[in-house]
Amino acid sequence: QVQLAESGGGLVQAGGSLRLTCAASGRTIDTYIMAWFRQAPGKEREFVAAKQRSDSATYYADSVKGRFTISRDDAKDTVYLQMNSLKPEDTAVYYCAADIRRGIYYSSAFYSHWGQGTQVTVSS
Repeated sequence: QVQLAESGGGLVQAGGSLRLTCAASGRTIDTYIMAWFRQAPGKEREFVAAKQRSDSATYYADSVKGRFTISRDDAKDTVYLQMNSLKPEDTAVYYCAADIRRGIYYSSAFYSHWGQGTQVTVSS
């Protein structure tokens, strides 16, 4: 069983940057697909980005493409989300997710493992 813990959230002005970190424990993540989702108040949890093994495909939601970058360091069992050019609409709780299977990577229902989330607030 893998446990996930996010960190790095905070308050930032529009146009600023943040880097989120997801630290995994319990099992190594090298065979897991790793993803980031976010949930704003009153809205459903939505896909942000996903990455399979370190040297394989990366996927992004259209709303963050060109601004956010997902990366992973499997040697450290850690996944990152670099967020640049932040906008007020990026404000949400950001969650790290993982699953060892292959499936619909952009669906929150697919993932078996979740962190507790970290709040990101972007002021205008």
